[in-house]
Amino acid sequence: MVNNPEVDELELLCVIVNYGMASKIVKHAKDHGIKGSTILLGKGTIKNSLLEFLDLAESRKEIILMATVSSTADTVLEELNTKFKFCKPHHGIIFSTSIMRLFGTKSYMHKMNIESRGAENSMYNLITVIVDRGKAEAVIEAATKAGSKGGTILHGRGSGIHETSKIFSMEIEPEKEIALIISEESLTEAIANSIRNELNIDEPGNGIIFIQDIKRAYGLYKTT
Repeated sequence: MVNNPEVDELELLCVIVNYGMASKIVKHAKDHGIKGSTILLGKGTIKNSLLEFLDLAESRKEIILMATVSSTADTVLEELNTKFKFCKPHHGIIFSTSIMRLFGTKSYMHKMNIESRGAENSMYNLITVIVDRGKAEAVIEAATKAGSKGGTILHGRGSGIHETSKIFSMEIEPEKEIALIISEESLTEAIANSIRNELNIDEPGNGIIFIQDIKRAYGLYKTT
């Protein structure tokens, strides 16, 4: 295999929209270079009537995950925002995070970040929390105490024979829930610590938390 040093770094585009919008977004993304995507179902958990960080006015949500090289991610993020107006309230959110390596479709070499647009320089973080089914609401409540304005809850599913059955040594089965919380970087540590303390995350088997930088985003709002 010949390594290509000019290959862009990899990014994961994540789109959170109201139920029924995913197919339109996937089609438009494919028209601009996305080769594949995964659609997940979730629910919004905004705790008040003000739309702030997450556009979660409706309960049922669709989450679209798309992995691609940075140059394509940059284009697709801008094109989707132009088409679906994520920069306006109630239209959903779209953001990107970095991927070190990608397997199962094509492997790429990782290289330094390229110049990007939108919210950048890690102004926001994505906090992902995996807990037993029924505890995700407690995760959101703990996050809210530390300044979070909402999140999205996904239900974990059993693994097929060709799928990985664990994430960070913790099985993802039907009785698990995954909470996705976007926070300002300045609040991330407080939110994560609140969740750790309220749910005793540091005790074996109680759950895991991992945090990623968000490179670019549309649809994140902060009221004054």
